[in-house]
Amino acid sequence: MPPLEDRTDFEAADRGFVGTTSQETIKDARGRVVWDFGAYAFLSGPCPDTAHPSLWRQSQLTAKHGLYRVTDGVYQVRGFDLSNVSFVEGERGVVVIDPLLSTECAAAAVELYRRHRGNRPVTAVIFSHSHADHFGGVRGVVPDGGSVPIIAPAGFMEHAVSENVYSGTAMNRRAVFMYGAALPKSATGQIGTGLGQITSAGTISLIEPTLHVTRTGQEEAIDGVRIVFQLTPGTEAPAEMNFFLPDHRALCMAENATHNLHNVLTLRGALVRDARVWSRYLTEAIEMFAADSDVLFASHHWPTWGTRELAVFLSQQRDLYAYLHDQTLRLLNQGHTGLEIAEMMELPPALDRAWHARGYYGSVSHNVKAVYQRYMGWFDGNPAHLWELPAQESARRHVELMGGARNILPKAEEAYQAGEWRWAAQILNYVVFADPADTAAKELLAKVYEKLGHGSENGTWRNFYLQGAAELRGDKPQNPLDSVGTDLARALSAEQIFDSLAIRINGPRAWDTRLTIDWNLTDRKEEIRTSVANGVLIQTRSREATPADLTVTLTKTQLLALVASGDLGGVQTSGDRQALNTLMGLLDDADRDFNIVTP
Repeated sequence: MPPLEDRTDFEAADRGFVGTTSQETIKDARGRVVWDFGAYAFLSGPCPDTAHPSLWRQSQLTAKHGLYRVTDGVYQVRGFDLSNVSFVEGERGVVVIDPLLSTECAAAAVELYRRHRGNRPVTAVIFSHSHADHFGGVRGVVPDGGSVPIIAPAGFMEHAVSENVYSGTAMNRRAVFMYGAALPKSATGQIGTGLGQITSAGTISLIEPTLHVTRTGQEEAIDGVRIVFQLTPGTEAPAEMNFFLPDHRALCMAENATHNLHNVLTLRGALVRDARVWSRYLTEAIEMFAADSDVLFASHHWPTWGTRELAVFLSQQRDLYAYLHDQTLRLLNQGHTGLEIAEMMELPPALDRAWHARGYYGSVSHNVKAVYQRYMGWFDGNPAHLWELPAQESARRHVELMGGARNILPKAEEAYQAGEWRWAAQILNYVVFADPADTAAKELLAKVYEKLGHGSENGTWRNFYLQGAAELRGDKPQNPLDSVGTDLARALSAEQIFDSLAIRINGPRAWDTRLTIDWNLTDRKEEIRTSVANGVLIQTRSREATPADLTVTLTKTQLLALVASGDLGGVQTSGDRQALNTLMGLLDDADRDFNIVTP
């Protein structure tokens, strides 16, 4: 670990400070707090023994908030959400880059910017990539009825929406663990995520882009601001782009190079990212832009100033992902499994000494496993792992084999006292899954998770452990997150709407069902046939000669309402209306609050 006495990042994080808000909180229209500026005031003190000093340092940096000058005509508001919002001043107004996660926080950031820089109108918005904390606040900067260019990378809409539809419920449940939103903000609880402090709890919105960036080198002039784009699909997001402001000699790296090791696979779940491609795009950014840049800024953390300094920063970030990729492949080709490689992996000294390469958000351990997964899948090749018993049954058998909980708990207590917390967690997890009513086992496992969390340098690991401890003690929050809000629902294509139905079909219940429905979407001029057979809902654009059981003529808005309620009121139909009731009866509702640390 680098020396804690190094204050370089603190100087950079404070550089260009203009001012901040006097508000203690940001609230929504109902008066509910969606962002609390004072929640992390405790970080001003020295690091306690309940936190890793390196993570404490990172959280002190990411908790800073206010308006900051990056360079002439370029400003950022940081600390108003998990992400940053940036402002580039043009001829008539200001171009907004990545308007945070929620509309309330975005509106507060714009208000702060205007208080210090004048009442400039928003003349365009850029979404650097397809994650919600970079577009969700857009209606806070472009109110209803406003119309400005919205620029995004190719594939933005598909990926922005699909992630929240297909596995959004499960991701949101695990996000409760990853971000620690339900944990107390304290030296013993949630102190940050490494990437930022926390996700805001406001209204998520979306406006469809009007201009897509389709190639690297594409140049646009927006409100007199020249921008050169670099597409980077498959890096931190499936649709992402960096861009260069030549007249400002400023390079925006979106979320591809920030002051931490990022995730190759997030703990909340996602498609595995391509560490090899990620490193290649960082090389391309260096070659295209570094020599002509005086400052590098991103949509998280603080900028890096100086041509030489930013080139070193980008090179080390590039080497970080390339090293994890290449060394994982080297070792897996020697027969090592992902678990084994994660234990073996050490970073080169120069990277290990770089604060911005520390594993605050992604970790070397789980990123190595993600690289292994990308190439080799879940199976490590050992036949004993090919068809293992499910977790609860395996736990019951293990506990029985070890002589029952009465034999295991004293051994687990010994391991806890000896600081062997990883081993204690493994054996206690067997006891809890074998008998979730065993309160002594749950309490001891909670204590183990607290030790693991308090010792973790990785913010998301800490949050997972501490949320696990809380739920073992019965403090299980109701998940407030809805994976698809109003704007995201409106943005769904017809294909995605029917995909969302297909993944809710209860297969066994639908085994013997045969039905066909034709859908005529009048406002989209689309005709789609859905058929259910063998427990599967299939959609096709072709209409077979056989008539459908039911034909429904409606708009996409009516389709969304129908899917939500099953109500055909006001919708034109011909045929057997019971077919729709049958279809709706085959759908399962997602469980937003499923168990994780207990069966």
